[in-house]
Order: sequence, then structure tokens, then C-alpha cells
Amino acid sequence: MSIASRKIPITAHVDRLIELAMDEDIGHGDITTEALSMEELSGRARIFAKEPLVLAGLDLVGRVYEKLDNRISFYARAADGDRIEAGTCVAELTGNMRALLTGERTALNFLQRLSGIATHVRAYADTISGSGVRLTDTRKTTPGWRVLEKYAVRIGGAFNHRMGLYDGVLIKDNHIAACGGIESAIKKVRDHVSHLILIEVETEDLEQVREALAAGADVIMLDNMGRDDIARAVEIIGKKAAIEVSGRVDPGRLERLVAAGVDIVSSGGLTHAARSVDLNMDIAPLK
Repeated sequence: MSIASRKIPITAHVDRLIELAMDEDIGHGDITTEALSMEELSGRARIFAKEPLVLAGLDLVGRVYEKLDNRISFYARAADGDRIEAGTCVAELTGNMRALLTGERTALNFLQRLSGIATHVRAYADTISGSGVRLTDTRKTTPGWRVLEKYAVRIGGAFNHRMGLYDGVLIKDNHIAACGGIESAIKKVRDHVSHLILIEVETEDLEQVREALAAGADVIMLDNMGRDDIARAVEIIGKKAAIEVSGRVDPGRLERLVAAGVDIVSSGGLTHAARSVDLNMDIAPLK
């Protein structure tokens, strides 16, 4: 991943999310810090990893403090995508002590959550590195956090499936039921969307695989199928469509799926099953 792609775009949406998080935590004011009368005191804050992790979301720390006090100086000591050992300082901030104390939890919440996803994803991505199989996320993300969580997935070494309902066609079981079958659903979509848009169909058994292939699906998803059915589906499809597998994905199963000859493995667990990793902020006054 290039250095340029390791930067979070601070969009209006991301800014609103930061402001919501600050409103949630600070409310009408940090009564503890305000009571300690620290308006004129300067300090230094250092963020340390307390466990091995893959870093993601460092720019958000700087943005949180920029919003609190634009005189705060932020120094990155590492970059998103770096593997960090426990005890490593990843960032340093200097400036008003009151602002440093007030922003601590909001800044760390963003960094711990996104680094947790990147760390979790890297364990999966390392399993299939060099295989040519593409590991992707899903839309199973925290409401409002999708752009950030999908950024962390990319930092971890995987790919994004689709950002939302607006940028990719995926005909699922409920669509099929509503249209009366796979062939009808594909025809309706094909008549509606641009010829440049691929059509993916979710299938649950080999009969549906054959239907999707005959109807001209560009990508066929094998949803929650067992090993034998996946092997048979790969034979049936051949190279006539891209093959995606989803459901019950773990690092051990990834290796078997690579051997089976699929093209894409998607997993909602890349985001929703990731835990936040442990980072802390040490703050001390400057003399």
C-alpha cells in the first residue's frame, strides 16, 4: 500500500463524526479538568501501544486535537499500516494541558477501534498473502463509521466489497424471492443499470449456481456452502464468472478456500468481530 493511500480523507462526514464523539464525551465541558484551573499550563502527551498491533487512524488523533485547540502540535512517530510492538510510542502532542486532557478518550477511542480492525484483518490477510485470492469486507459495519472501518480494512491488507447499496449490484435471497427467480432478477437489473456495472448473485446451492451462470451473472457468491459443494461449484462455473465465497470464514478455512480455486472471500467478521486494541496516553506538564 502506498504512503498516500495510508491517509484518512478528513471529509465533512468524518468531521461530523468527530464532532459527535466530542459532544458525546465532553458535553457542556470537562468539569474535572476545568476545576483544576489548567488554562495556562502546557503539557506533552505521548501515545503508546500496550500490545502488538497494526496501526490505523493516527490522523484522527491530530484532527480531534485540532478541533479542541488548533495550537496543539501533533507529531506522528509511526504511520498507518505499521506493525507496532508493545511499548512503542506512536505519536506525541504538545500544547495546552487542559486540551490534552479533555481530548484523550475521544482520540484514543478512534485509534483503538481502527487499529483493532487493522490488526484483526492483517491476521487474515497474512494467511493468503501471494495467493491471488481477494479478501473483502461487507456492509456489516458500525452505523456512521463505515468509511473509517473500511479504511482500516484496507490498512490491514484486505479490500472493500462495496461501500453501500449505491455502488454495486448484489442480488440476494430476498431479491430473488421478490422477483420470482434468479433469471428474472438478473434481467430486471441488467435492463436498468449501465453495461459497465457488474452483477453479482448470492447462491445457496448448486441449482442456484447453475441458474445464475445461465442467466449471465458476472460474479457468483457461494453463501455458507460446505467444502464439497464449493468444490463442485468451482467446477461448474469454471472461468465463466468470478467466484466469491462468504460465510463462516476464519484463517484456517481461508487456506482451504484458496486451494479450492475461488477468486474472492468476503467476511463481515473483518469488521464486526474485531476488538479494540490497547493504547494509552501519558500526559505530563512541561516545565
